[in-house]
Amino acid sequence: MVRYTLMHKEVCVAEMELDETTGYIKKIGELYSAEHLPVGIAVKKNIIDRAALNEWWIDRSIPASRSGIKQALEVFELSNTKVLLMRCFGLSLSDQYWIRSRETNITWKEINFFDNPFSEDIGDVLIGKTTETANFDFRSPDNTSDGCLKKRWESIDGKRCLVKGGSNPFMQQPFNEVIATRIMECLGIEHIPYKVMWDGDKPYSVCEDFITADTELVSAWRVMQTQKRDNSTSVYRHYVNCCEALGIKNIVHSIDQMIVLDYIIANEDRHQNNFGLVRNANTLEWIGAAPIFDSGSSLGYDKRSNQIVSGKEIECKPFKKTHTEQLKLVSSFDWIKFDRLNGIGDEIAQILNQAGEYMDENRKQAIISSVEKRINDIETIALSQTQVEDDIESDVEENIAETYENNLSL
Repeated sequence: MVRYTLMHKEVCVAEMELDETTGYIKKIGELYSAEHLPVGIAVKKNIIDRAALNEWWIDRSIPASRSGIKQALEVFELSNTKVLLMRCFGLSLSDQYWIRSRETNITWKEINFFDNPFSEDIGDVLIGKTTETANFDFRSPDNTSDGCLKKRWESIDGKRCLVKGGSNPFMQQPFNEVIATRIMECLGIEHIPYKVMWDGDKPYSVCEDFITADTELVSAWRVMQTQKRDNSTSVYRHYVNCCEALGIKNIVHSIDQMIVLDYIIANEDRHQNNFGLVRNANTLEWIGAAPIFDSGSSLGYDKRSNQIVSGKEIECKPFKKTHTEQLKLVSSFDWIKFDRLNGIGDEIAQILNQAGEYMDENRKQAIISSVEKRINDIETIALSQTQVEDDIESDVEENIAETYENNLSL
């Protein structure tokens, strides 16, 4: 066991002991600052819920489902991704939490990845650039990156940027990110812009980190842990209630925009860990809804052309099981300027033309016709919208990005 202090920037939060073999929190000691605990972690009689804190801690690690992670762990000579957290102080480029060994006096200012350089060793292995065992420098935000696609953080022109690949056989996700960017530009939706870069014969999406040294991203999943949901409250209404209780303004409009975008692009992976809120890490004041990001698993990215056209077997998250049901949650379509989407098919074609051998003409046309049909669907619904009462019948099942291992003692 190794004794650490959980830190929030320079604030001491709590003492805890980590198992060096499994990476789990085995014991929690003194609580110094309950208000600086990660959002949604319960405290009763000054005692932290250890299971909840472990869940949060595990969620910081690279998921076991990450493409190529088994091979990467073999190169690192490590048993699991949770151990990687301990090698980089638990630091991330999404928030300001970290762990400090009780044996050191190191400060956040000295080691945070927003202001200090970080190693490229881990990113090289995770993205498949090297398979050689070496003396790795584990100080990297790549140890705390989530998601299943190969990805890495890079410093590009002095900016922290996330570089993310696609999946075989179409490598479509990077191009989907650019298409989603363009649609959101047209509709005036706050978003993180993406572009495509090539490394050899593989495309990658690139976006700049929208979190700074003074802010942090809090996922919708964590926000929904701030209140208990009763069985008669839908997932959507519960999230809205939690946000409103935190004082978030215009949250319904922000969710409306996200749902509309996800309908247009047939997004299959807007899980509760890739949207949420932004807060000030110093004052803990809530800033508002995070700009939309991570929209690549869409537009039939893993489907045949005829499946894209038919629109069948499309998964839906984060609130309902189908996009049709989820679209009924939208409170207003008045903000949509449909004329700004005129010619979007031609723009999508130009983006997909960059995909080269990964994208044949039939696939391009299937994607374009699918998007145009969905835009027409929304325009028709907008003209005859009637408010539909939300219920829990078509809600998603409990949904987070990673399924935690319930057979371990947390």
